[in-house]
Amino acid sequence: MADTARHNRARLKRTVVLVGMMGAGKTAVGRALAARLGVAFRDSDQEIEAAANMTIAEIFARDGEPFFRRKESQVIGRLLDGVPCILSTGGGAFLSEANREMISNRGVSVWLDASLDLLWSRVRHKDTRPLLRTADPKGALTALFEARVPVYRLADLSVATQPDYSIDDTAGRVLEALATRPDILEPLS
Repeated sequence: MADTARHNRARLKRTVVLVGMMGAGKTAVGRALAARLGVAFRDSDQEIEAAANMTIAEIFARDGEPFFRRKESQVIGRLLDGVPCILSTGGGAFLSEANREMISNRGVSVWLDASLDLLWSRVRHKDTRPLLRTADPKGALTALFEARVPVYRLADLSVATQPDYSIDDTAGRVLEALATRPDILEPLS
């Protein structure tokens, strides 16, 4: 509890953008982190769905992934221009070099680094992941993991997630990483 209280006496100076694979915990950890810092939580996928009045899966089916990625970049840019918050992004958002530059210049990226086994255990029973709607969803996840991890390693900060970590444990580890960046998290006296 002392750790939580200490971090609640900090001011977020720039938006924290959580990046990583589907199932890494970006939304759950993001919500917990926002609550601990007393700032808003935003989810780029939810913002896109609200603007389009469609689900991500429907946007992919109707307009294709390139269209979705353009809208995703626009939404991320808009949110980075707003009041500093915790922003969870879709798994593919950080793959764009333009998005990575925009995030690093106007916020900070934090990679939630989860193993393939942990990710599979979290997403295997969900049918809301358009990129896993294949005959071999585990193979698709493995291919995405292998292609994306080298890009995620480019994030400004990295926090390992473990199967035995609670959401709050992981949020605490993100706070510890943010505390190393006075340009992001400013302690208040």
